[in-house]
Formats: sequence, C-alpha cells, structure tokens
Amino acid sequence: MSQPVYALNLFNVSNRDEYLAYSRRSAAEVEAHGGRLIALGKFREVATGDVEPREVLILVEWESKQAFDSYCNDPQLADLHPHRVQGSDAYIWHLFDKIEDLRPILK
Repeated sequence: MSQPVYALNLFNVSNRDEYLAYSRRSAAEVEAHGGRLIALGKFREVATGDVEPREVLILVEWESKQAFDSYCNDPQLADLHPHRVQGSDAYIWHLFDKIEDLRPILK
C-alpha cells in the first residue's frame, strides 16, 4: 500500500514571466496527478539553521511517491516543467514520508 509524501519546495523566483507560465498551469496539473497544496509562504526571517534562505515555500501533499513521479514524468507536461526551471533558482525539492508521529524516527 502506498503512503502519502510531502514535497517541500524552497526557491527564489529568477524570472517572473517564466514562473508565472508555470504557476498558471501547475496547480490544476498537481491536483490532477494526486497532489494537494498544503501551504504557500514568503520568506520572513532565519530563526535557526545554516540553509541559505529562499524567498518562496510551497508544501504539497501527494497521494504517493508514484503520484509525484507521475506529475514529474508525464509526457503531456514536458512543456510545463521547463518554465519552473527557467523561472526559479536555488531550488530545493525534498520529499518526506508522511508519518503520524515521530516514534518511527526516535526508535
């Protein structure tokens, strides 16, 4: 049985027009492929840590890793993903397994 995953996206917008071309279509395509937007954020301040700040946060819950992969690899979206790449920089895209609590990590 597949488990949900969270995709954490942190990035800077480097080309507004390119990123707008991506964002105009991506929300509907994410949903069509089993993703659900959880949060959008604009950088505020560093509280702690040594990661260089990014100006944008997007958190998406995917039904499964397979759903995420289907979005990334759908040949009908081959013209969409380059807009994200060309419209952003310093992109961090990390996947996290959904867990109910920290017990599996703290064993």
